[in-house]
Amino acid sequence: MMPPRGFAKAEFLSRTTAAQAMMAEAGIDALLLTTAQEVYYFTGFLTRFWESPSRPWFLIVPASGAPIAVIPAIGAALMGQTWVSDIRTWASPQPKDEGVSLLQDALAEVVPKGGAIGVPSGAESHLRMPLADFERLKAGLPSLSVQGDAGIIAALRMIKSEAEIEKIAHACAIAGRAFARVPEIAPASMALSAIFRQFQALCLDEGADWVPYLAGAGEQGGYGDVISPAHDRALTPGDVLMLDTGLVWDGYFCDFNRNWAYGAASGDVADTHAALVDATQAGFEAAKPGATAADLYHAMAKVVGDTDAGRLGHGLGLSLTEWPSLIPTDQTELKPGMVLTLEPAKAIGAKLMVHEENIVITQEGATMLSAASVSQIPVIA
Repeated sequence: MMPPRGFAKAEFLSRTTAAQAMMAEAGIDALLLTTAQEVYYFTGFLTRFWESPSRPWFLIVPASGAPIAVIPAIGAALMGQTWVSDIRTWASPQPKDEGVSLLQDALAEVVPKGGAIGVPSGAESHLRMPLADFERLKAGLPSLSVQGDAGIIAALRMIKSEAEIEKIAHACAIAGRAFARVPEIAPASMALSAIFRQFQALCLDEGADWVPYLAGAGEQGGYGDVISPAHDRALTPGDVLMLDTGLVWDGYFCDFNRNWAYGAASGDVADTHAALVDATQAGFEAAKPGATAADLYHAMAKVVGDTDAGRLGHGLGLSLTEWPSLIPTDQTELKPGMVLTLEPAKAIGAKLMVHEENIVITQEGATMLSAASVSQIPVIA
């Protein structure tokens, strides 16, 4: 059953009060947020208009009370449909003052003299406004300090609510149905680029809102990498097809892949696929509260060996990839509500294969969000 779109006001209140409690502990008087994911997380403001880099968007989470939106006027009507009532706008684009004065005034209202403004600054964060405007903003608030957010946003977003998990599970179900239909649209006579287009259409047909990420490969006996654009060569017997999708439903991603062999699977391909499925199962069994991200890496690496891929999985949610990273040094403790990918890779000579699943940490252990694959690689005749 499809979960409801959006969130109840109580969810946003809970997120905001949790942030404010952490801010009080860290000595931060306001959070300044600038990205699509952060703004959606606290307000429910969801739009594809973020694809345009012309306009910055700002959200202030004060020490108490509801967030304040400082946004281009073009977004006022949509923001007005959220629970946020304090919406301040300017006519944009306005290169000479792209909301900076308006933002300065709003921050000066809610942050006392000598107070601190926190901005996400850790791993996987970015500042979505011109650096020159950021410097102007700070210069115009000489009595306030601008600093990192003490990891508050990362900590909050890492633990998903039941409503968030339902949305990610629904995105996974959509992708699962699309993957099941791949043999319909991927005959051996078709170019990989055409398969990419057809698969995105399948995802939309099965209910995705959009498909911002699709990677894959189609090569003999494995593939050279997992990030290249699709080529125009028709697939032939002996090729391995891999599709890895990050489709979105109501703002939340899934992120997992599937492999197929054309004609028949060679012994190396069949064995590698089986080992990858075994590795994800090992990671799944290790995924318990109190374990660490590094524990999951080591559980999978025992099956497939160490890899230069960088990591064997990551967090998942409003972004395709989130913290933590499943690497040997990440000691992030797993807690109920964390959604992760398990993504082992294994070399086949000079090539490789990758397998990926999505899970959620529960009180008892972990639950699969993507439908787990069988060890035998499927074959497209």
